[in-house]
Amino acid sequence: MKLFRSHVVIASAVAVSCLAGCRVGPTYQRPPAVAQAPPVSYKESPQNFPGSDAWKVAEPQDAMLRGKWWEIFNDPELSGLEDKVEIDNQNIKIAFENFMAARAVVAQARSQLFPTVGFNPSFQESRSSANNATSASRSSGTTTTTTVVPANRTNGQYSLPFDISWEADLWGRIRNSIHEQQYAAQVSAADLENVRLIQQANLAAFFFQLRGQDALLGLLNETISEYQKALEYTRAQYETGVGTQISVVEAQTSLQNAQAAATNVGVARSQYEHAIAVLIGANPSTFSIPVRALDHVPPAIPLGVPSQLLERRPDIAAAERTMAQANAAIGVADAAFYPTLTLGGTAGLSSSSFKHLFDWSSRVWSVGPSVSETIYDGGLRRATVRQFTAIYNGDVANYRQTVLTAFQQVEDYLAAVRILSQQIQQQEQAIASARQFVDLELARYQTGIDPYVDVITAQNTLLSGQQTITNLRTQVMTASVQLIVALGGGWDSTQLPSPAQVSQKPTAAQTAIQR
Repeated sequence: MKLFRSHVVIASAVAVSCLAGCRVGPTYQRPPAVAQAPPVSYKESPQNFPGSDAWKVAEPQDAMLRGKWWEIFNDPELSGLEDKVEIDNQNIKIAFENFMAARAVVAQARSQLFPTVGFNPSFQESRSSANNATSASRSSGTTTTTTVVPANRTNGQYSLPFDISWEADLWGRIRNSIHEQQYAAQVSAADLENVRLIQQANLAAFFFQLRGQDALLGLLNETISEYQKALEYTRAQYETGVGTQISVVEAQTSLQNAQAAATNVGVARSQYEHAIAVLIGANPSTFSIPVRALDHVPPAIPLGVPSQLLERRPDIAAAERTMAQANAAIGVADAAFYPTLTLGGTAGLSSSSFKHLFDWSSRVWSVGPSVSETIYDGGLRRATVRQFTAIYNGDVANYRQTVLTAFQQVEDYLAAVRILSQQIQQQEQAIASARQFVDLELARYQTGIDPYVDVITAQNTLLSGQQTITNLRTQVMTASVQLIVALGGGWDSTQLPSPAQVSQKPTAAQTAIQR
């Protein structure tokens, strides 16, 4: 008993010293994202274009969108659909389960900090051969005693052992593994936010494109009404002998073309409606959105300052956490160069008779440490370190590329919103001129100066301009959505769960099997 206690004391002392072990591997430091410091404002911001009053940014400049970014469009119908995305979108659910799986891997890595205890009860019965009788001799002084071991004998052995094994984290291999998986879970959390943002943005873009098709349908319906009146007028002129049959045919052709174009609008509208249904987890066969023309204008979007972009986009956060994960993997690979200390022990009961199995004299135990070290591996460990170092360097390049792409996207959509807004103003002036063109040609046709084909030319010019401005208004709204996405929506890096948070035990609802 005293010997057992002495072993326990020694093992405990070793364990305490192991807990204070060092951790090998490089210390992670976030590398610079860009070669130069970000500018004080975005290049394509409207404030950098004097005289540009088509679109303004929100003030103050350091303001940021928060939470439900789509509410900036002030459309209750859009807000209602966006709320359903968070609940029923299947892509978001997939990303969430990936995040939960990553959290489970963190728990798996943390389990290596604790000993493994096993219980392996057994019973074994054996019978010796009748032809294998043996004898054993024992000498005492001048006397020799021979004992015959009977053959055909049945023996039993009962055993209730408890095994325990624990690897001391002397060089931080386990701790680096835990950090690696914690960072991987953070990457998954950032990916979840990125998927959520993309699904929300797709819904908003599809919604405005659908409304654009409604506006185009409304325009074509108005055009059909005007063309119908023109056809009736030319037919009346022809029937009274004033007009010509060719004028009637020309008017009828214009009407039929407009009707065909109006019918074609239904294709795109139906597809956008079906896409929205899928985004909110609804069956497209039972989902519909009432027709309502697009009547939105680009809202004043708070841009903030360029330096904030690094903290506002979930894809940048994911790329940064990926670097931290790769850095921890280098530490895991470095630890392979050092010896491994394992503490093991066995305690339990063993007896050839079940009757005496639980007697105090049936106890058995063993305890002791073991050390293992690889002497030669043909360069495997060194190559592994080089492999993870290369992965880390690649992740650094990917991080910087992600940052550059983010700035590019912001500048792209800033330019798009600003230029499209200016183009809409110019197109409105062109439409006013086209209306005047139609009025003048109608007057000249009615007085017999010009043929009706000139009226058709003027009408087509007006219709083309009206279709263009309808499409431009749709484009500027979708560009506004993409600009908000490029800015990170309403997210920022403070919402990323910490390593401690991803290590917490999930709730029963989060781990339940979905039916």
